[in-house]
Amino acid sequence: MLLYRFLLSLFATAVLTKGDVAARLGHSVAASGPHVWVHGASNGELNSARPVLEKLIAERSDLNWLITCNTDTARTMVAAWNLPRTSVRLAPVDLFWVAKRMLSDWDVRAHIALESEIWPHRTLACQGPTILLGARMSASTARSWAKLGDLPQRVLERVSFASAQDVDTRDRLVELGLPQTAIGPVADLKALYSPINQAPDSALQATFQRNQTWLAASTHEGDDEVVFDAHVEAIKQDPKLRLILAPRHPKRAPDILKLAQDRGLTVARRSADEPPEAQVYLADTMGEMPMWYQLAGRVFIGGSLSDRGGHTPYEPAAFGAALIHGPDMANFSAARDRLAKANAAKEVSTPQGLADALIALNHGQVEMGQKAQSALRVETDLDGLCKTLLEILPNA
Repeated sequence: MLLYRFLLSLFATAVLTKGDVAARLGHSVAASGPHVWVHGASNGELNSARPVLEKLIAERSDLNWLITCNTDTARTMVAAWNLPRTSVRLAPVDLFWVAKRMLSDWDVRAHIALESEIWPHRTLACQGPTILLGARMSASTARSWAKLGDLPQRVLERVSFASAQDVDTRDRLVELGLPQTAIGPVADLKALYSPINQAPDSALQATFQRNQTWLAASTHEGDDEVVFDAHVEAIKQDPKLRLILAPRHPKRAPDILKLAQDRGLTVARRSADEPPEAQVYLADTMGEMPMWYQLAGRVFIGGSLSDRGGHTPYEPAAFGAALIHGPDMANFSAARDRLAKANAAKEVSTPQGLADALIALNHGQVEMGQKAQSALRVETDLDGLCKTLLEILPNA
């Protein structure tokens, strides 16, 4: 525990220097009444849990809901959902006295942690049940947890129910101390994603024909260079091919712009409201990914060429896009395996490989998209999962 507190102190110092000190220390005007505290890191985690949250909130009108997250963009996104009896805040740091105050001020009766967001102090201090939903723990994270003495076991013994998103995570949690009685069904919440209709404006629809447009989605440093090199090669064979690049972090836009220009590519920036008639449309905004999925018939999954484990294949598959990804899809290993088994995605590792995949999909793009949709079809029993959760949540 001493090691965790030391490491957390360093983390808290870094977080508190970035502003929103009051929120990070749990200072906020609390809504009255009993609350369930739901925490997810950012947009992806909370979006994936939205179908579950909506069902729980609708069924339990006696409870209020506190949703916390680590980013301003996620806070804005959840607030726009306009869920009843729900407050949205930036998450406090997991200092013990901060967690205690947060739990007390908001009269927290239960805590739901999404994916990898397992925080010891708030779990140990919560008097009601703690639920891990869509839990995810990599092998390296499990090794790090194992170095914290008996802390992992103490924390996981307080968990009432854990639904892991894959079998490996489930087994790692059990090895670290999760009780057998708390093991729930394996359920990948991201598979519950439903396409969002975010209609592109007439200028975008006129510029981007779906059978001639590809999207590089949620790219990181290390992805962009390969994407641009591939596009340079691909347009030699198909000059009409258009690229939309949506970086994971829009603040990287100036660096990305330079990478494209260094390769002789013309670029239009979404954030500057520039006309989209360029070889590359830089979608350096937040919250518009559904629109890009609707415009692009081929999608390269970012983070899969840059040692970040890849991002969700479920969302582009839901829009019927043909999928291309790099060799690192560790964050979605189960989905990757299902896609590979069904021959429903193309794996690439070089710019030339990516260019070849794009050209090959000039024919068969729609069929490949349908295969991805079928391979990633929802298997999670949403109603059964929600029924179990409702039985665990305490009465107000």
